[in-house]
Amino acid sequence: MTAARFPSHAAAFFYAAPPARRCTAWLSLLLVMALAACSSAPTTHGEVEGESFHGKELLQSDSNRMATLAMKENLESLFLLMDKLYRRNPAEWKKTAASREAAVAYVRIAIMERQPWLELQEKRDVAALSLALQPTFTGDRVAAFVYAAADTIITAHGGLTSFTLIDGLDPQHVFNAARNLEIANWILNSRKAADGKPLLLSNQADDAQSNLSYEREMGKIIGRLDLLASYTTERYRRSVIGYGQGLVAGPFLQFLPVR
Repeated sequence: MTAARFPSHAAAFFYAAPPARRCTAWLSLLLVMALAACSSAPTTHGEVEGESFHGKELLQSDSNRMATLAMKENLESLFLLMDKLYRRNPAEWKKTAASREAAVAYVRIAIMERQPWLELQEKRDVAALSLALQPTFTGDRVAAFVYAAADTIITAHGGLTSFTLIDGLDPQHVFNAARNLEIANWILNSRKAADGKPLLLSNQADDAQSNLSYEREMGKIIGRLDLLASYTTERYRRSVIGYGQGLVAGPFLQFLPVR
């Protein structure tokens, strides 16, 4: 390969320059080449994945589909949080099963099949959430917290995890669920157990290590709930406006005779 060469007039100017200026020129050239290499490097961080078509989608509007996908993602986030909490608090899963994987499976089944969690004394949604965060609670706190959080979200959606044209959402209930999770998250990070230790080890931020993955995942759930509440409110508001626009504009949208 033939090496690149400066034009003769540029080379003459370059070699005639003082050594300090030549050094600066070389550094500038190297910097430009480094930036070009960085900009051309592959930056693959995954891609958006859609689901395969299901016949049930024919019974779903766009808003139904959005609510269904948001619910699915929120539950998956809770299951991910459960695994993270179990890893940091291994004494908790030992109260439920012989292994962490088995404990995760038991809680997941109870949530998806809407089965009661015995340690919560038949309490549901916010009542269960309150009990799971009591300093005196002695059961599997990870299971109780995740189960209660999931039950709070599902209850706010009318007890449904999938939505069709005949289903509706109360945006205020969805909004309230987001606030309840914010409160629960604050309690979990600030309240102490009877022995003075944290209720559960979750986030970690110190000089040795920083791990805020729990906080980020909880933030995703709250953000989805807030977006769905705002979208549902706006959809209902726009339906009223659209109806009014039809009444006002209707007389002006009549076809005119052409013969």
